[in-house]
Amino acid sequence: MRLSRWYNYLAMKDRRQQWLRGVLDLCVLATLDEQVRHGYAIARRLDEFGLVDVKGGTLYPVLARLQAAGFVTARWEPGERGPGRKYYALTDDGSRLLREQGDAWMHFTRTTEKVIDPGGRHDRRDHLS
Repeated sequence: MRLSRWYNYLAMKDRRQQWLRGVLDLCVLATLDEQVRHGYAIARRLDEFGLVDVKGGTLYPVLARLQAAGFVTARWEPGERGPGRKYYALTDDGSRLLREQGDAWMHFTRTTEKVIDPGGRHDRRDHLS
């Protein structure tokens, strides 16, 4: 019985990581839509929303891809009492991408919710932890 629960836990954790990989770029863009941020502040903001598994090894490659594609800009600022930081800002193209793909993601989640819970019987709060 314990092995079965462990397997289920690992399977769900892997599934959540796959979901996150599918939408992390939009979540990063959304944090930058609020304000210019450095990488650690982006990770903290994502954590505030409940996306606690976003580490630097995941976040910084996403930021690099978004920058290379022209969706964010980056500038280096020296630190006042420590090392400098790279600050990221949303570009107009990034804002457009967030709007368009964000709308598409929201449509997708509403559609899958209808399939998974057609009668609205499940209280979402019970299943998020």
